[in-house]
Amino acid sequence: MRIYIWGINYAPEQTGIAPYNKGMCEYFVEKGHEVRMVSTFSYYPDWKKRDEDRGKLYRTDDVDGVKVSRCWHYVPAKVSSLKRIIHEATFVSTSFLRLLFMKRPNVLVVVSPPLLLGAAAWLLSRLKRCEYAMHVQDLQPDAAVGLGMLKPGLFIKMLYRLEAFGYWGAAKVSGISDGMLDAYRRKRVSEEKITFFPNWVDLAGKEKPLRIRGFEPSFMKSIGVGEDEFPVVYSGNIGIKQGLDILLEAAEHLEKRGNPKRIRIIIAGQGAAKDDLVARAEERKLKSVVFLPLQDYDQYQLMLAEAKMTLVTQQKGTGQFFFPSKMLSLLSAASPVLTVADEGTELVSALEGSSFGVNVEPDFPDQLADLLEAWSDKREELDEMGRSGYEWVRRFDRSKVLGDWEKTLESISR
Repeated sequence: MRIYIWGINYAPEQTGIAPYNKGMCEYFVEKGHEVRMVSTFSYYPDWKKRDEDRGKLYRTDDVDGVKVSRCWHYVPAKVSSLKRIIHEATFVSTSFLRLLFMKRPNVLVVVSPPLLLGAAAWLLSRLKRCEYAMHVQDLQPDAAVGLGMLKPGLFIKMLYRLEAFGYWGAAKVSGISDGMLDAYRRKRVSEEKITFFPNWVDLAGKEKPLRIRGFEPSFMKSIGVGEDEFPVVYSGNIGIKQGLDILLEAAEHLEKRGNPKRIRIIIAGQGAAKDDLVARAEERKLKSVVFLPLQDYDQYQLMLAEAKMTLVTQQKGTGQFFFPSKMLSLLSAASPVLTVADEGTELVSALEGSSFGVNVEPDFPDQLADLLEAWSDKREELDEMGRSGYEWVRRFDRSKVLGDWEKTLESISR
């Protein structure tokens, strides 16, 4: 098959959707398909293009055997709802023109967000006489309303209409969680279109994670965390959806108590909200919070292995609209997980009936502080929790997930 994958995020971006777009492309190349990724110049999660990409309109790169057609788009220095719309619209426009002059694909895969790609894919599929699959990583209009970024009204109604149009024109509509599939049903997407396409982990042929097979600790010492301390780690994008303020509030509770368990909260990542988060931590003079940049793969694995617990956080009112992909990478590292999410969300549903994590709701930083203190005395239970997560995550093995997706695309290929 000639497969074009159309999405705004790709390598060298290390977080969010980009690693999954890259993994999908590389899998199809391995299977002998002709693959083209149509994306933009790297900007996420810093919301800043690299110096060598500035001023470039189009460029084609070879990234680990995948041809990547990069297209210019506007990247705001400060993200707002209006600027984000312009940001996404410019990418959709320039990339649509690029695709228009490419060979006809057998199948087109659209990765949303951006939401506008659905309508653009419908038009392109009519011009190119091909089918498209719309793969959704985040229910964008629902999340925007849940976060309070957009108020219900005429504009939101227009976005929902645009979303419905993209689904209507697609041969397949896929989502990364059962909750998303239920949302499609509520949005009246026909059952024969709905497809489960979760994110994945690559476990085949790899050694067991450091936490299980043993290692020589070095990471925490290098950042000034002592052996007698209890480090908990958040790693990834630092944005509004993550609701990371609760970590500062929990740290404040701990420090007011004297932090007798010597808990250290490590926030490693980049994103639009990082500067504000750092400023608030400095204003409160929080000694138990450590900020780090995103770590490369080896350092990331060491950090997770030495963390006593890892954190997955969601802003109140948003968890029903997306499932954080970082959860899978944490579990594949055998890390015990402490989640911050609303009851009834996808994240909490994953914990139910399992033994690899515990949850606290977003409005209760004091309870988060209590949980951290309580688990700091349960080192053996934490190790067992990590092993349980590693066994659970095997159901999302790369070869199985992408093999099923390949069959789905073959069924709609022209």
